[in-house]
Amino acid sequence: MKQSSLRRVVTASMAGTVVEWYEFFLYATAATLVFNKIMFPPSDDPYAPIIAAFITYAVGFIARPLGGIVFGHFGDKYGRKKLLQFAIILVGVATFLMGCLPTFDTIGYWAPALLVALRFAQGFAVGGEWGGAVLLVAEHSPNKTRGFWASWPQAAVPIGNLVATVVLLVLSRTLTEEQFLAWGWRIGFWLSVVIVAIGYYVRTRVTDAPIFLEVQKEVEQSKALRFGVLEVLKRYPRGVLTAMGLRFAENIMYYLVVTFSITYLAVALEVDTAEILGLLVIAHIVHMIVIPLIGGLTDKIGRKPVYLIGTLGAAAWGFIAFPMFDTRNPAIIVAAICLGLFIHAFMYAPQPAIMSEMFPTRMRYSGVSLGYQVTSIVAGSLAPIIATALLANTGSYIPVAVYLAIAAAITLIAVISMRETKGSSLHDLDRLDEEKLAAEQVPAGA
Repeated sequence: MKQSSLRRVVTASMAGTVVEWYEFFLYATAATLVFNKIMFPPSDDPYAPIIAAFITYAVGFIARPLGGIVFGHFGDKYGRKKLLQFAIILVGVATFLMGCLPTFDTIGYWAPALLVALRFAQGFAVGGEWGGAVLLVAEHSPNKTRGFWASWPQAAVPIGNLVATVVLLVLSRTLTEEQFLAWGWRIGFWLSVVIVAIGYYVRTRVTDAPIFLEVQKEVEQSKALRFGVLEVLKRYPRGVLTAMGLRFAENIMYYLVVTFSITYLAVALEVDTAEILGLLVIAHIVHMIVIPLIGGLTDKIGRKPVYLIGTLGAAAWGFIAFPMFDTRNPAIIVAAICLGLFIHAFMYAPQPAIMSEMFPTRMRYSGVSLGYQVTSIVAGSLAPIIATALLANTGSYIPVAVYLAIAAAITLIAVISMRETKGSSLHDLDRLDEEKLAAEQVPAGA
C-alpha cells in the first residue's frame, strides 16, 4: 500500500479516535472538577462526592466490553469502517446530551441517574471504537512497520485528552468559578457536535483493508469459517488472556496518572484547578509525541523488550511520582506526570500491533476488543475509586503506589508468556488458521 494512502487511513482512524476520547476524557476531567459538585448531594467529606462521580465514571468502563463484543461481532461481519461511523455518532449524541443535563439541585437523584445512562452509552460506543480504529490501520500496514503505523491511533487518545483539557482550561480561566459550575462546563460537551461532524466526514474517505475484504468473502462462502466472541474464546483463549494481562497495569497506570493525580493535587495538596489543567496540557503533548516513536522502536527491537521496560517502570512510578507531587513545585509536578505518561507509552504504543498479530482476520475485531476492553472493568474503571479510597482511609500515597506495583507484577507475567510477533505476516496467520480448520475437517483415521 502506498504511504500516501496509508497516511489517509491513519488520519481517518485518528480523527474519529480523537473525537471519541475527547468526549470520554472530557467526562473524566468533569467528574473530578464539576460533576462531584453539581450532580450529587452535598457532603461534609470532600472525597465522598468525588468517589460518587468516579462510580458513574466507572459505568463507562463496564459498558466498554459490551460495546467491544457487539461492535467486534458486527465489525468482523460487515467491516471496520461501518461500525466506526456508527460509534462516532453514538458517542457524540451521548456527550451532547450530557451538556444538557439539569443539576442535582434541579431534579434531585434523576441527575445522577441520567448521567449514568448517558455514560453507559458513551462507554458502549468507545468500547467498539478502539478495536476498529487500530485494525483499520494495522490491516493496511506493512509487516515490517506495523508497530509504528498502528501506534498512531493510540497517539490520538492523548490528542483527544489534550483538546478536552484545553477546552476546560480556557473555560476555567475566562469564567468565574460560579459561572463555570453554573453553565460554562456545558460548552465543552456541546462542542462535540462540531468535532463529531469533522471526524465522521474524514472516516467516509477510506475503505476496509484488502485482507479483510478477502476474508469477508471467504466467510460468506464457507460454513466452516466462523467469527465472534465464542469462536475467539474457543480457538484463541491464550491470545485473549495474554491481551488482558498486558492491558491490566497499563490501564490502571493511565487513570492514576491522568485522573487520580488531579484528585490528589486538587484535594490533598489544594493545588489550583487551572494550574493542574495547564500542567496536564504539557504532559498530554509529551505523551502524543512519544507514542509513535516507541511504536517504531517495537519494529526494531521487538514488542516484548519495549513492553517489559514499560511494565518495570510502572512498578516504580508511584514511589517516585507522589513525593514529586508533594513538593507542590509546578515544574516537578509536571515532570512526574510526564514521566508517568512516558512510561505508560512503552506499554500503550505496542498494543495495537501485538493484539492484531494474535488473532486471524476473521475474528480479529472480536479478539482485540475482548482482550482490550474486558480488562477495563477491573482495571481502569476501579483505579481512581480504589486510589481515592486508599488515600482517604490512610492519608498516604504509599498504598496507591503499592497497588500500581502489584498490577505491574500481574502484567509482567503476561509479558514473559507472550510470543514475539515483530515483523509477522497477517496473511501467514490467516493461513495457519485455515490449516487448523482444514485438519479438523479430516475424519479420524483418514
